[in-house]
Amino acid sequence: MKINHLLQAWPRGTVALHAFFALHGVSRKLAEQYRKSGWIDPVGVGAFVRRGDKVGWQGALYAVQQHIGKAIHPGGRTALELSGLAHYLPLAPRRRVDLYGPPGERLPRWLLQHDWAAALRYFGTSLFVADAVALGMTTKAFGEFSLTLSSPERAMLEMLEGVPGDIAFAEARQLMEGLPTLRPTLLQPLLEACTSVKVKRLCLYLADATQMPWRDALDDARIDLGSGKRQVVAGGQLNARYGITVPREADR
Repeated sequence: MKINHLLQAWPRGTVALHAFFALHGVSRKLAEQYRKSGWIDPVGVGAFVRRGDKVGWQGALYAVQQHIGKAIHPGGRTALELSGLAHYLPLAPRRRVDLYGPPGERLPRWLLQHDWAAALRYFGTSLFVADAVALGMTTKAFGEFSLTLSSPERAMLEMLEGVPGDIAFAEARQLMEGLPTLRPTLLQPLLEACTSVKVKRLCLYLADATQMPWRDALDDARIDLGSGKRQVVAGGQLNARYGITVPREADR
């Protein structure tokens, strides 16, 4: 009876952890019996999938979010891809999955050690002030389960934080060109809550350069753009309006 109850509560396509088993009255000893009986298979220490179930990184992250309550979410370029806003990106041999969360947080070992046919990368960041850590988050359904992830507006700012070390300037511009439908009503408070002067200036610069239709709806006076110059691209040209260095060909 317990196995039936467990399977009914367990969304297909997801990983289950011992915390989930315990919630449904299944001890570690009983879970081991289920494994020996062929009901479940381990994908790491304390992490299981249904026998025969196909589980991707999304179903694994579901367990991280729901079973152990970690504030780790798809963000940046990955969230833009999941929202259908990065069609031009070339296909890689292994999909890159960018996950974001608090500084000092770590991905569980079972998540890192199993092959999810994706290269998982974690970015611990304080990009937004403490009382805005949930601002701009949304949900997306994947079959029987859903994940919390960044909205396109938040994902765009997360992506810009990685310029130029992780995301090339040219790629960031291409991604911005595909974001004409961003909502200024959400982007405005996100920019006001953003702690990175570089990210805010780069966002406004690229919005101007790509003539985003939502740019004029933003109130720059409410966005703290700091003082002094910021180097975005080494050896680049200084953009006088925003005080950032950009590729020399970008300002022509």
